[in-house]
Amino acid sequence: MTLYNVLPLLADATQATGNGGAEELGFWGQWGSLIMIVGIFVVMYFLMIRPQKKQQKEEKKMRDSLRKGDDITTIGGIVGKVLNVKEDTLIIETGGDRNKMTIKKWAVQSCETVHDDPVEDDDDLDDDE
Repeated sequence: MTLYNVLPLLADATQATGNGGAEELGFWGQWGSLIMIVGIFVVMYFLMIRPQKKQQKEEKKMRDSLRKGDDITTIGGIVGKVLNVKEDTLIIETGGDRNKMTIKKWAVQSCETVHDDPVEDDDDLDDDE
């Protein structure tokens, strides 16, 4: 049988049931589309939203762990060495003539310096006093 012979048979079958077969589908006729929509949202969460949040968390951790002497690259492509770290800004030194720039922490794209030891707080240096 060809496709042209099958299509009229399918059309006759749906007309014979009256309402397109929704009564015969039972559970799937009433709740199937809702389950499919919820399933699509679950798949979108695990394929798109969750990895993006994980990447944002790693970038925030990298920006919070910046310290003096780190080599960084900004989102604008500027490469420099961190001279001073403040709450939400950095002072970096760029180029051979040692230009200094103040940038926001959110503008740091990557840090090329790898730290073996964790970031130390100034408050925890001397506990004997």
